[in-house]
Order: sequence, then C-alpha cells, then structure tokens
Amino acid sequence: MHTFIKVAAAVVLGLAVSACSKSESNTKGTIGIAMPSKTEARWVSDGSNIVESLKKLGYDTDLQYAQYEAPTQLSQIENMMVKGIKGLIVAPIDGTTMADVLKQAKEKGIKVISYDRLIRNSKNFDYYVTFDNYRTGVLQGQSIVDALALKEGKGPFNLEIFAGSTDDNNAYVVYAGVMSQLKPYLDSGKLVIRSGQQTMDKVATPNWDGAQAQARMDNLLSAFYGTAHLDAVLAMNDQIATGVVSSLRGVGYGSGKAAMPVVTGQDAEIPAIKAIIRGDQASTVFKDTRALAGAAATMMDATLSGKAVAVNDSTSYDNGAMVVPTQLLTPQLVDGKNWQKVLVDDTKFYTPEQLH
Repeated sequence: MHTFIKVAAAVVLGLAVSACSKSESNTKGTIGIAMPSKTEARWVSDGSNIVESLKKLGYDTDLQYAQYEAPTQLSQIENMMVKGIKGLIVAPIDGTTMADVLKQAKEKGIKVISYDRLIRNSKNFDYYVTFDNYRTGVLQGQSIVDALALKEGKGPFNLEIFAGSTDDNNAYVVYAGVMSQLKPYLDSGKLVIRSGQQTMDKVATPNWDGAQAQARMDNLLSAFYGTAHLDAVLAMNDQIATGVVSSLRGVGYGSGKAAMPVVTGQDAEIPAIKAIIRGDQASTVFKDTRALAGAAATMMDATLSGKAVAVNDSTSYDNGAMVVPTQLLTPQLVDGKNWQKVLVDDTKFYTPEQLH
C-alpha cells in the first residue's frame, strides 16, 4: 500500500511537471506593457488591445497603469524587468525621464518599443510606433479653417488654443501641424487670439486634463469675452474639449444666447462623439487604437524573432539622442457628417447603441 502511494504520487508529480513544461513551451515569453493612466478611455482600450494582439502571437503580458505618475511608471518597469520580461511596450508619461531604466533594459537584452508617445534623449530602445501626429494637427487646424470659411475670406473670428501636456512630445508635433494651418490666418488678422496666449508654454494643458482646461477656459471667458463672442477653440484632445465645452455651456454658449464655438478634439472618445451628435463639439480625430496595438505587437514579435521590422519613417523623429525608426499610422477626421460611417459602419469601432 505504501509503495503504491509512492508510485502514484510520482506519476502525479510527473504529470504536473509535464503539464507545466507544456504550458511554458506554449508561450514565447512575457512582454511588459506600461501605459500612462486609466483616466483616459483611449489608454484603457490601448492596453487591452495590445494584450489581445500579443496573446494571438503567443506571448504572455504584464500590463501596468501609472496614473500619470512618472516615478510610478519607472518603478513598474523596473519590477517588470526583475520578473524577466523579454520585451517592453511603453507609452511614457514623461518621455525625458527614462534614460536610466532603458539603460538597464538594454543591458538585460530587453527589446523596447516606444508606443504613441516618444521616448526622449535615449538610444536604448528600438522602435517608435504612433499615429501621424503632425497630420492630426493638420486635420484639427483644417476643421477650424473649413468651419469658419476662412479660405473664402470670412472673418475676423476669435480663437483660443488649448494644447496638450508639455511632457508629451506628441503635443508639440500636433501643435506644429495645427499652426501650419492656422498661422496664415493669425498673421492676416482673420483669426484673433484675444488672450494673446499662443505659444506652447502658454496654451499647454498638464496631463491633458479636462478639469484644468475647464478652469483655464473659465478664466479666459471672464477676462476676454465679457462682450466679445468666442468663435473657435482648438482643443487638442477630447478630454480637453469636454472641459472647454463645460465651461462654455456654463456661461450660456450653445443655449440660444450665443452659438457654440467650433471646438476640435482627438481620440474619438464616446462622450466626444455624443457631443458632436449634440452639436457641442465640431470634430475629433479618430485613431484606431486596435491598429496601433496590432502594429506594436507585430513589431515586437519581429524584433524578438530577428525578422525585418516594418517602419515607414526613418527621418522625422529625432529624440535628441538618435533618429528613431518609426511606424506611422494614418488618423482620420470625424465630424457630424461622417461619424456614423467611419466609427460604426466601416470600422465597427463602436456599436450604434454606444453612441446614443
């Protein structure tokens, strides 16, 4: 009886070891995913889409959110490295703070892809994948030019600018795209910024925070638009646009007393699409995060497998230490005319029920 139990236990143990080995052989390793925050819906969807894309390619994942705390993100990445990740996909909170942790990653042979937000001042990562952020700014600027019929000589119109966060390189790239469209009209006087706030240091919104955008809009309306009408707001993303619209509605815009200004956005978040349908927001820029996540996962797999990695821009993204090989995806303007076709019919990004 005692001998039988020993043999049975040995068989069970052998099966357990065999199952464990089989499980380990089914994965190509673990990829760390470091995202900025859960406060923006787009980062939540990015994270889950990257996990799904990597799992289809045979990888385990370790997904972490740092709630816009750069030290937290660095600590999370260090912990991932201790646990033995093979690769890291990171959307940096502050792209200038990662040099030390990336040096450690390089020494450990960990492949690193900068996701959507560019890592600055480091050579110790491999690729960058993002949407064409300059094009995003061009689309935002064009939407204001078109809505106000500036090409037809209409004007002057009052404009205010709400950019993104200064610790995010994308904000500067989008701003450059915006100004490529708006500067001629600012120079000619067809667009007027009554506050005089135009440069990035004056118009930036820390952490792309809608509440801070709302507070700044409150101040601008009080100081510069007591009697003047505000005609357009370049809001660089949907969180900022939501804050701006709340402020505008608070003083009577869109209620019959005064027409709602042309308000732009970015990310095609559900509240923004509902605002476009209501007429509170004029446009947003749709970036299919499923495609971005898929591109990042494919790049990581190719890098780890020693295969050729697809990049389509090897000149534009100088991070201060190197020109980063980059894969750019194409953004798309969404407004009251095409939201149904783009977001529901063509891409199935949302269901009709989600937007009503």
